[in-house]
Amino acid sequence: MKLGLWRALLRAALALVGAYLLAVVAACAVQRSLLYFPDTRALSPDPAGPPIEVVRLRTSDGQTLVAWYLPPAQGRPVILHFGGNGDSLAGQSERWREIADAGAGFLAPAYRGYSGSSGRPTEAGLHRDAEAAYAWLAARYAPNDVVIMGHSLGTGVAVRLAADHSARALVLESPFTSAVDVGAAELPWLPVRLLMWDRYQSRDWIGEVHMPLLIVHGDRDDVIPFRFGRELFDLANQPKTFVRIAGGGHNDLPQYGLYKLVWRFLGVGRGAAAPQTRPGAQLPRNA
Repeated sequence: MKLGLWRALLRAALALVGAYLLAVVAACAVQRSLLYFPDTRALSPDPAGPPIEVVRLRTSDGQTLVAWYLPPAQGRPVILHFGGNGDSLAGQSERWREIADAGAGFLAPAYRGYSGSSGRPTEAGLHRDAEAAYAWLAARYAPNDVVIMGHSLGTGVAVRLAADHSARALVLESPFTSAVDVGAAELPWLPVRLLMWDRYQSRDWIGEVHMPLLIVHGDRDDVIPFRFGRELFDLANQPKTFVRIAGGGHNDLPQYGLYKLVWRFLGVGRGAAAPQTRPGAQLPRNA
């Protein structure tokens, strides 16, 4: 092969390597904008909906969080809810109505940078947000009255919190083993495992959770593949329950009766007793 051709091939190879490295650097620089999608607007609860109160929480690093709060009826649990990376408080009105209709209460903190809360989202910051929300509830309710619940990204927040604090139960909707696992599966051409800052390693924390666990995952989830929810369940301690929602996607599980499953799991309902969950039991889809 002629020297000139070798040089041309070498230049082409170096150009490809340079383009790849440039793409890696660019992806690394903007990675948090690919992970968090905050709606920064501080909107008020729907006056036609449940009587939700807007409260302010102060974090250990000085941020002020907006949170929506609905007290539970006598004898009902209060859900500490952590949303997904694109959720807003005002955008989940049907979720709040489902909870209110059961007589349960909730505290839903908006992460830093979301729905009027100050600051910018990071993994360390969201864990501080969760601590502030738990402390606010712990000053008003016994641990056995509090249910920690997370959806999508919020499951990474919820698992870490439940590993460190007591509660009645942990409920995970469309969870992952870690954000790194999801990112690596989505972008196999990037060295995600080396470069990702906010990792949300639920697989490392779920073994420290010692409370009843319910995981609900749709088998057509195109954001967090179903297998990640099942793998996390396999790593968890007993007692635990896994529910596969046939045909369920990522954001539509409430439409498939998610909260009916939650209330049955918790023993919430007319004449319902406290939950007696068998190890590894599966609640029927239409419970």
